Amino acid sequence: MKSLAIQNTLELLHIKTTNLGTSTGANFFGNGAEIESFSPVDGKLIGKVTTTTKEEYEKVVKTAQAAFKTWRVMPAPQRGEIVRQFGNKLRELKQPLGELVSYEMGKSLQEGLGEVQEMIDICDFAVGLSRQLHGLTMHSERPGHRMYEQYHPLGIVGIISAFNFPVAVWSWNTALAWICGDVCIWKASEKAPLCSIACQNIIAEVLKKNDLPEGISCIINGDYKVGEFMTTDKRIPLISATGSTRMGKIVGKTVGERLGKSLLELGGNNAIIVTPDADLKMTIIGAVFGAVGTAGQRCTSTRRLIIHESMYHKVKDALVRAYKQLRIGNPLDETNHVGPLIDTDAVKMYENALEKAVKEGGNKIVEGGVLNGEGYESGCYVKPAIVEAENHYEIVQHETFAPILYLLKYAGNVENAIEIQNNVAQGLSSAIMTNNLREAEAFLSHAGSDCGIANVNIGTSGAEIGGAFGGEKETGGGRESGSDAWKVYMRRQTNTINYTTELPLAQGIKFDL
Repeated sequence: MKSLAIQNTLELLHIKTTNLGTSTGANFFGNGAEIESFSPVDGKLIGKVTTTTKEEYEKVVKTAQAAFKTWRVMPAPQRGEIVRQFGNKLRELKQPLGELVSYEMGKSLQEGLGEVQEMIDICDFAVGLSRQLHGLTMHSERPGHRMYEQYHPLGIVGIISAFNFPVAVWSWNTALAWICGDVCIWKASEKAPLCSIACQNIIAEVLKKNDLPEGISCIINGDYKVGEFMTTDKRIPLISATGSTRMGKIVGKTVGERLGKSLLELGGNNAIIVTPDADLKMTIIGAVFGAVGTAGQRCTSTRRLIIHESMYHKVKDALVRAYKQLRIGNPLDETNHVGPLIDTDAVKMYENALEKAVKEGGNKIVEGGVLNGEGYESGCYVKPAIVEAENHYEIVQHETFAPILYLLKYAGNVENAIEIQNNVAQGLSSAIMTNNLREAEAFLSHAGSDCGIANVNIGTSGAEIGGAFGGEKETGGGRESGSDAWKVYMRRQTNTINYTTELPLAQGIKFDL
C-alpha cells in the first residue's frame, strides 16, 4: 500500500491510479495492455496505465492536427501567455510534482523539486522568447525589392523522453514548441508514466480555462513500438528523442528515411580533468555530485575523472573519504544523498559493468555492491563505486547508467588530458578543474574539448536552461532548451517582395518577351 503522503500527492495532481491511458487534453482512454508503475524507492505499485493502440494513436494525431490550425494563427505573445499560466500552475504544484518525480523515478527530493524548477524556468524563458521570434532583413541585388527571412510553425512535434528526467526534458521541448506555434505529442518513458499524466493534467486545466483545443498537448503510452507510431509518421515533421545512443541511431535512421527532422539528445561519457592547479575542495564536490547525483543516471553524470599524476593520490584519497560519508536510502528523506536505480535491470547492468571493469584490469578502490535489508526492499539500491582504470578499456568507452566513477591518470601538459577526454564516442558534457588561465583557455579552444558542454571549475552536470543543451558525436548533435534552440521547432522561409512595376531577374539574367 502506498503511504498516505504519496496518496495525497497523487490526489493533488488529479491522478487516479488505474486505467490511465492515451490522452488528448484531460480525456484519458485506453484499450491497450497495462503497464504497472512500481516505485524503485520501496517497490510498491503506484498505479497502472494502458498502452496506446494504433486506433487511439490515430485519434490523437487527428486531434493534434485540428488543434494546430487554431494554435498556429494565435499571435506568438498570446501563446506565450498560455505558457506563462502553465508556469504559474507549476509553481503552485511544485511540491507534489517534485515528490512524484522523486517517488516514481527514484532521484532525491531536492533533485525532483529542482527538475520542476527547470520546468518553471523554461516557461519563463519561453514567455520572453514569444516576443522575439525574429528573422533577418537583407538587401536585394534587384532595385525596388525587399528580402527577408521569417519562421513558421512546423506542425506536430513528437517528443520521446527518458525516465531519468521524467518531466523537465518534455517541458524544454514543449515550452519552446508551443510558443513557436507547434502542438505536441509526448511518449514518456514507460518506466515513469505517471509523471507524464500529472503534467498533462496541469496543462489540460490551463487549456480548458482559456477555451483552447485539447490537442495542443497530447500524450501516448507504451514502449518503443508506440514510439515507432511517431517516428514513421510523415504527419509529424519533427521528432525530439532523448535516450541512449542505440535508441537515437534507430530514431535518426527511421526519421531520416522519410526526410523528417530529428532532434537527438543521447548518451554521455563525461569527464572532469583535474590539473595540478585545481582547487581540491571544489574538485571533490563537483566530482562526487556529478558521479552519484541521481544515482549516476544523468546523461551528464561524471563517468571519468582524468587526474594529473602529481595530484592523483591526493584526489583519490579525498574521494574515498568523501564516499564514506554518503548516505544511501529513501530519496524522499532529504538527509540521504543517493537514492535507488530505476529498476532491477539497471542493478544488473551496474553489477556487470563493475565485473567487466575488474576483468579488464581495473582496481576497485570503493567496492560498491547491492544493498539489501530494511529500507532497501525494492532491490534497486546500490553503493556508488570508484574504479582505477584506463581510458581504452571497453567498459570505460561505454556509458553505464549507474554510480560508477573511473579514475584515469595523465602525465605532462593539459593537452594530454584533453586527448584522453575526447577519445570516446560520446561528446555531451566536460569540465576542467584548474586555476591556470592558460589551461582553462586551452580546454575551451578549437583544439580543446569536443563536447557540446565545456565547463571550467564546475562539474559536468547541472546545466541551466539559458544555454542550448546537447552534445556532439554519438550524443546526437541536437540542442534543446535555451539560446536559439527554438529554431529547430520552426521552418525557415525566405521572402522577396517586388514593389515596382518592373520584373528584373536575379544575377542579371535577361528574359525579354
